[in-house]
Parts: sequence; C-alpha cells; structure tokens
Amino acid sequence: MEKKRLISGITSTGKMTLGNYLGAMQQFVELQDEFEMMVFVANLHAIVLPIEAKVLKENIKSMVALYFACGLDPNKATVFLQSDVLEVTNLAWILSCNSTIGELERMTQFKDKSTKVRADNGTNFIPTGLLTYPTLMAADILLYDAQAVPVGKDQKQHIELTRNLAERLNNKFGEMFTIPEPIIRENGAKIMDLQDPTKKMSKSSTNPKSYIGLLDDLKQVESKIKAAVTDSENIVKFDVENKPGVSNLMTIYSCITKKTNSQIEEEFKGKNYGDFKAAIAKVVIKLLQKIQDKYQELFNSQQVEDWLEQGALKARTIAARKLQKVEWKVGLKYKK
Repeated sequence: MEKKRLISGITSTGKMTLGNYLGAMQQFVELQDEFEMMVFVANLHAIVLPIEAKVLKENIKSMVALYFACGLDPNKATVFLQSDVLEVTNLAWILSCNSTIGELERMTQFKDKSTKVRADNGTNFIPTGLLTYPTLMAADILLYDAQAVPVGKDQKQHIELTRNLAERLNNKFGEMFTIPEPIIRENGAKIMDLQDPTKKMSKSSTNPKSYIGLLDDLKQVESKIKAAVTDSENIVKFDVENKPGVSNLMTIYSCITKKTNSQIEEEFKGKNYGDFKAAIAKVVIKLLQKIQDKYQELFNSQQVEDWLEQGALKARTIAARKLQKVEWKVGLKYKK
C-alpha cells in the first residue's frame, strides 16, 4: 500500500524550543515510518518580520542540524530548505490572486501579530508578508500534493484556508490539487510559556525564562523549570482553566514519558511542586542531552549538506511537475 505524503516545516526565526520539539518535531519523527515525509526549514516565512541576514543564516544552519539531531532519518524523510524550491513562490502568487483580502485579514494569527507589531513599533507599519503568510503556507502544502499536514491548534485556521483555496481552484480550473487533511495532536500540540501559561511558548519572547531552547545550557534548563509558574495549591492536577501552569508542566512531562494525565496525578499524589518540577527537569535534561550530543556531531558535517541537497532535488522534481500543471490549467502557459 502506498504511503500518504505528509508535509510540514518550522520557521527559522530563532531557536528551536522544547515547544517546537514536543508540538511538532517529535511527531514528525514518530510519523516518518507511517508517511512519506517532507519536512522543510521555512526560511521564506522567516523574513515576514525583520531579521538580520547573519542571524537568519545561523538559524537556518542550526535548524537543519537539529532536524536530524532530533531523529529525522534522511532515508525516510525528505528534508530541504523552503527557498531551494522557487516554484513555491510562483504558486503562492497564483493562490494570492485567488484569495481575498477579507479572508486573509480574518486569520487570527494576522490579527494577533499585526497588533503586536503595532505595539512593539508604535507605528502602523504592518509588513505585507504578515497578511499573505497563509497563501505561502498553502503553497507549501499544495505544491507537493500533501495529503496530511501535522499542525498545532493555532494553525488549524490556515489549513482550512488551504483547503478552501484548493477547492476553489479545482472548481474553477479543473482538478489540480489534493485536498489536505490536518493531523492535530491533542496532547502536546501546544506547549505554553513557562512564565505566562496563557500564551504559547515562543522563541521570540523577551523573557528567557519563559521558554526552553533545545540547545540551552542544561543547568539553565533546570533553573527555568524550577522557576516555572504554578500556583499556591501544591496539588498536581490537570486543569487548564484553573491551574494553567501545572497543566502545562504536566503536558511536557506526558509528552516525554508517554504517561497519561491520570497516571501523572497518581505519581505525584501527596508530593509537592518541588518534587514535581525535579522529575520534569530530569526527563527534559535527559532528552536535551541526547539531542545536543547528536547536534554537535552533525553541525559542521558535509553529510548534512548532502542530505539537504538530495532533499531539495526530490522536492524540486515534484514541485516543477505540479507548477507546470497549475500554470497550464490557469492559462499562464499556452504550450505544454
């Protein structure tokens, strides 16, 4: 039986966090035996907001090494840079021309990020890329006929737009796109900020204690977990509404140990938050030590560059075929 194709990527705007790993990368590794995996470093998405060229280059190199250090197998997964497949920008333009400003402005992430940009800069300067981000994301998916897309709950709206655009163009010009299905992981799909557990863990946070980077010093990791916000009740219980900090720590522990929330509650029954945090720190540090050791081995490896070029070659082959079909269907080409 032929495997379904799955595609996803992580934006190279900064450090890969524990949230990225538990919410996405861990899932990629688990799914690479089940699906035909295509995973890219989303460096075109990374320039939506201003970023220095030197920083971006360093981030891309680090992200690629981390993909493999986290367990992606080049024999099972096609790993490539988004910008190495220029067909994606062609398709993104075609999709932009078949979307409306209204549906792009309704995207929750656009509303949130544009509000944050205004607040941070004190101006009304909103990069156009923030608005058109979802059509590039849709192109990333539709270009490769991906049947499945693993996403966090905050990205579900973007997948719905992708499906709408695919159906719209299929109805208007004839069948050309596969309609993708989202894979939403209930547990660990969204790891929250350690200092403000009402917000998603983010590498862009100005408070270094709020997130854990996969390459953080392990002593600092332990310190961050010990400083994580909880509450005064001293009872380990999963209750997102009333105990968001404790619930977030339970989710992290659950994702790594594969224990259920009820098992975790039983394990720490009668124990205090100090014991709970110490146990979490132990499993997180063990995980990160393994990833960091592999990362150091791979970071300057020619092997990684070879894997990346192989991935780009395969991706470009699929993309060129799809774009040619799309351009013919919509009328941009008059000769096949």
